[in-house]
Amino acid sequence: MAVKTITIDMEAYELLAAARRSNESFSTVIKNVLVPASHTAASLLHHLDTSNAPGLSDDYLAAVDRIISARDHDLIAAEPTEPYVGGNGGDGAP
Repeated sequence: MAVKTITIDMEAYELLAAARRSNESFSTVIKNVLVPASHTAASLLHHLDTSNAPGLSDDYLAAVDRIISARDHDLIAAEPTEPYVGGNGGDGAP
């Protein structure tokens, strides 16, 4: 991976160092801070609310809820014993 050397003032360095976790590089800190707003959960929810794409069916969401509930009680029982049939094409996809 190519690298580039930059010069920042001490105030910027101290802010960057304060935001850094013990195992993170400064590059990771910068990338985490500068993630485009389009890559947020809020933007995903907005897209799902405003797009014309079909949403997840009630049957699909109910199957997911059942699996999650089963995990709370028994991790082995949480594994589906047969594929989900429903949604758009009957192939397990929503």
